[in-house]
Amino acid sequence: MPASLTAIYLDHRQSLLGRALRIVRDVPTAEDVIQESYLRACSAAQRGPIDNIAAFLHRTVQNLALDHIRRRRTQERFEAPASDSVDPLEIACTSPSVEDRLLHRERLTQFMGAMDTLPDRARRVWVLNRVEGMSYPQIAAHLGVSQGTVFNDMKLAMGHFLDALSRADRA
Repeated sequence: MPASLTAIYLDHRQSLLGRALRIVRDVPTAEDVIQESYLRACSAAQRGPIDNIAAFLHRTVQNLALDHIRRRRTQERFEAPASDSVDPLEIACTSPSVEDRLLHRERLTQFMGAMDTLPDRARRVWVLNRVEGMSYPQIAAHLGVSQGTVFNDMKLAMGHFLDALSRADRA
């Protein structure tokens, strides 16, 4: 690194900072830009002589500042803004807690127990409707019973499940 490069950089430092600041509008970022331009000028000087060091520094500052602006705009467009006001401990977890999973598992066990004690036709009506997605007329045709029977079996099944789960909740 030639001593003249450092001397020219220091002589033009204020004008380089002013140029960077006009583009990036942030003092710390402008400082980073002019430091990076100095490092690039040093690297270029090692590869060969630079005809006009001051012009090289000014052009490098301008290019780096414009690159910074483009990169920042791209980040703003595609990245969610950082929020300093959000406490990470206050962010809700989307997965159920261990307690919730245990409660759901217990409810499922209770439901399956109630399913086992349900009369066969009522259980088949419930499964055809709630699991298979069949309508009451389709179930009636499938089982060879009336729509009223399907309705009554569904009412029986729903009442049976409700009773079984409410008894379990009271226990």
